[in-house]
Amino acid sequence: MSARDQLLVVIDPVARRTDGESVRIAKDVLSAGAAVRVCLPDGPEDFAKALARRGARRLVVVGDDRALLRAVGTLHRERDLAGSALSVVPVGTAQTLARTLGVPSGAVAAARTVLEGAERRLDLLVDDSDGVVLGDLRIPPVGAGATGSGATVSGAADGAATGATAVEGHAWLRTCQSFVRTLAARPARVAAPPGPSPARLRVEADGVTLVDLDQPVEGVLVTAGHGGGLAQVEVRASSVGAEATPLRVRARTVTVSGADFRYRADAVVAGPVRTRTWTVRPRAWGLTLPR
Repeated sequence: MSARDQLLVVIDPVARRTDGESVRIAKDVLSAGAAVRVCLPDGPEDFAKALARRGARRLVVVGDDRALLRAVGTLHRERDLAGSALSVVPVGTAQTLARTLGVPSGAVAAARTVLEGAERRLDLLVDDSDGVVLGDLRIPPVGAGATGSGATVSGAADGAATGATAVEGHAWLRTCQSFVRTLAARPARVAAPPGPSPARLRVEADGVTLVDLDQPVEGVLVTAGHGGGLAQVEVRASSVGAEATPLRVRARTVTVSGADFRYRADAVVAGPVRTRTWTVRPRAWGLTLPR
C-alpha cells in the first residue's frame, strides 16, 4: 500500500462537539478508500504531537478554519510544510477560509477530494513573528468594536414588572400592566456600533511607501497569492465627501507601522502591535483540491 493510501485523520475537538454526524460521515468515506489512523487530540499540544508522529501517512484535518490554520502554522514552525500536501474536511461553523481556498463544502464531497484530488501548491504569508496567513489579512479587524446582538436592558424589564405588580388593585391599570409586560419581554433595540475610526499607519510594499502617517486610512487588505509569488495589497484612504479610490498594488513584502493596531489574519485577531512585516513564501504549502 502506497503512502498516499495511508492517512492520519486528526479530528479537531471542536468539530467533534459541534457536528459529530459530519465527523462520522467523513470517517466512513475515508475508511472506505484508504488505510486510516484516527487521532482525537484534546488540545493544541496533542494536535502538534499527532502531526509530528504522522510518519509517511498523509495528513487529513477534520475541523473548521481554525483547525486548518493550526495545522499549517504547526507544520511551518516545524519547517515541515514542503513534505506533503495537507488535506482538510471542513466541519464546524467557520468554513469561509476553506471554501475560499477551493475545498468543497460537505463532508462527503470533501472526503472524496481527499481520496481523489490532487495537490496544489499555494503561497503563504509569513510575518516577522512566524505567524502565517493563508487567505487574507485585514486592518482593522472585521467587526472591531462590535457588541453582541440581541442585547436586552434587564434593568428596564425588572422595573416594569415591579411597577406593574404594585398596581394590581386598580382595574383601569391592568391593561397598562399587560402592555408594559409585553414591552418588557421584547429585546431592547441596540444602536449599531460606529465603525472603527480611521487609523494613521505607514504602509510599505517592497520598501515603497504607499501611505504615510499624515494620511488616515480606513482599512488595509492583504491577500496571499495562489502560486504567483506576490500578495495583493489594497489600501483605502480616509476621505471627506466622495469615497476615495482604493490603492492596489502587488508586492512580495508588506510592512505596516504606526500607532498600536490590531489585525485579523484569516480567522484570528492578533495584536496590538506597532509594526509588522509580512513576506510571501511562494508555493510554500500544498493543499489537496478537486482535480
